[in-house]
Amino acid sequence: MLFRILTICYGLIILNGSSLVYGQRVNQYQLEVGALGASDQTPFWLRANQYGIVPLTNPAVRLNAALHSDYKPTDSTGRRSKIDWGYGLNVVGNIGKTNQFLVPEAYLKGRIGAFELYAGRRKEIIGLVDTLLTSGSYIWSGNTLPFPKIQLALPAFTPIPFTAGVLSVMGTFSHGWFENADRLVKGSYLHQSSFYGRFGKPSWRVRLYGGFNHQVMWAGYSDYLDNSVSANGKLPSNIKYFPAVVLGTRNPFPADQSIQTITHFEENRIGNHLGSIDFALEIKLNHWNLFGYRQFLYDDGSLFYGTNLVDGLNGLRIRNSDQPTGAAFFLKQLTFEYLFTGSQGGDLFILDDPQRRGRDDYFNNSQYVDGWTYFGRTIGTPFLTPQQEVSSALPPRYGIANNRVSLFHLGISALIANKVDIIAKLSYSKNAGTYPIPYLTVPTQFSGLLTASIPVGILGGTVLNGSFAVDSGKLLPNSVGGYISLRKTGVLGTHRRALVSPRRGF
Repeated sequence: MLFRILTICYGLIILNGSSLVYGQRVNQYQLEVGALGASDQTPFWLRANQYGIVPLTNPAVRLNAALHSDYKPTDSTGRRSKIDWGYGLNVVGNIGKTNQFLVPEAYLKGRIGAFELYAGRRKEIIGLVDTLLTSGSYIWSGNTLPFPKIQLALPAFTPIPFTAGVLSVMGTFSHGWFENADRLVKGSYLHQSSFYGRFGKPSWRVRLYGGFNHQVMWAGYSDYLDNSVSANGKLPSNIKYFPAVVLGTRNPFPADQSIQTITHFEENRIGNHLGSIDFALEIKLNHWNLFGYRQFLYDDGSLFYGTNLVDGLNGLRIRNSDQPTGAAFFLKQLTFEYLFTGSQGGDLFILDDPQRRGRDDYFNNSQYVDGWTYFGRTIGTPFLTPQQEVSSALPPRYGIANNRVSLFHLGISALIANKVDIIAKLSYSKNAGTYPIPYLTVPTQFSGLLTASIPVGILGGTVLNGSFAVDSGKLLPNSVGGYISLRKTGVLGTHRRALVSPRRGF
């Protein structure tokens, strides 16, 4: 009996003054009210990679409310329920120059064993990358509102049977929808899949990672496409084209009369295919964790023929494995990144010459003329810039106006006086526009951010946040801005008794 009582007591986790019991569903909430101001366009690092909730023209007030329920915690032996579910809801109101009501998250998810199915909008970052201080994962950075999707996944690295945990895999397969509002090509779909592997047990000091993601824009119609790239404005949208979309194969129905697939696009592929191939190395030292990564880019055939190998995202994350010591300054993490997208296979495109089949024009496409954007924001790294964000003094281009970039980025996370969390992001880039419409002056750009968060003694679980950001250069409008907010987090409906005995397992 005493052992049973001790086991139950061991299964309690104290969170926000409440007891979280193994096997009990936890409903977490977050409430935030904040004010944002800037001298011009909202500075880059106040809005980039914020899931599309911060507008270009800064509001006076932001209201943010979220409610989430994750899967039930594991029991004291590490076992968990094989069947479980969860949900998430996040609503944001911006009031000021731009009045907005946004729903960046609204989803239901379910788990059977290691597999997960979810439907709705959910915040995600795709690719092997540091997610805290990164400049942005190349293909899917969290820079836009999340897509409405249906996704089947292995959401975490899962050991392959009979490998003793040495080999693990994770992956996703999903179908989503692009928006129709203010988009020239309407009715388009998103196909998304990914597969990543890991070599090494969790206890090993050195582990290797590798994998790829595959993104496809397909289907749709437009009044703005001529017959050289469409069939009277229509693009292949029937479900029978879906296998070719997933596999990236040639048009299997060249004689289809419902959609006359007569253009060279459908002769090559159905839809616009792009993504990255990623590799990473993790090293655990006594006091530090090192994570180095490289993302190779594909948006055409250049990567296949090896002509754009210099393009990609290179990163190194250095994370402190020790607990804070109470010192005046405690360094938690450093992230260094270098992004280069200037080659694109060269400045020539000759279809019959693979070594000169360049001008990939990252995130732009002759059929999907809105580019790799969602509600006007770049879906991938925000440093490949849409026209609406760049200075009006630069040559205009619809879609992604600047995709030939050389970027140096530094991110810092630290704890001051054992109380104040500090995050800094410093980014310097050279920007050449695009091959079709270049920036002859190659404008440089510096964007910086300093954020401080400190707990305050009101309401319990309340944090005061302040951010200061600056843009200086010739790519973006020069601007200085700041954001200040109060954020309250907590748990709803947590009781102080075990709902299910931990000895039974889940």
